[in-house]
Amino acid sequence: MGNPSSSRRVIGEGPRNAKVMLIGQNPGKEEIKSGRPFVGRAGKYLDKVLEKNKINRKKLFITSVVKHATPKNRKPTAKEIKKELPFLLKQIRTIKPKIIVLMGEIAWKTLPCVKGKEKDKKIKIIKTYHPAAAMRFPKIKKKFEDDFKYLKKLI
Repeated sequence: MGNPSSSRRVIGEGPRNAKVMLIGQNPGKEEIKSGRPFVGRAGKYLDKVLEKNKINRKKLFITSVVKHATPKNRKPTAKEIKKELPFLLKQIRTIKPKIIVLMGEIAWKTLPCVKGKEKDKKIKIIKTYHPAAAMRFPKIKKKFEDDFKYLKKLI
């Protein structure tokens, strides 16, 4: 069956009244080990971008669409996303963020669901790239960093 820790879920972290929620794809190996979102290489890069913009990570709620690791860190399937979506929407309703930052393609796929069910809450949505992609590609890195400069202006 594999490593028992591979079934561990990373729900997210941050204050229950966070004004900003960051949503990524799903936890990787480091996140599963620690039980915390965005602590691996992509998380360290995200932290640098947050620090550069004087955005306090501890004031953000950080989570992912799918709360478990996927085999070989592949993208979550539509079935996995559909299964996890009600929990994500419940997190959004509980936290009531003013701004949601969707990081990466998988998180973007939640956009219609988030907007459709939460539109009456007037949540500002920012679509950006996943930090792992921003680390690899200069054009994406610039857009990612510009999106966080924009986020800083909104908060």
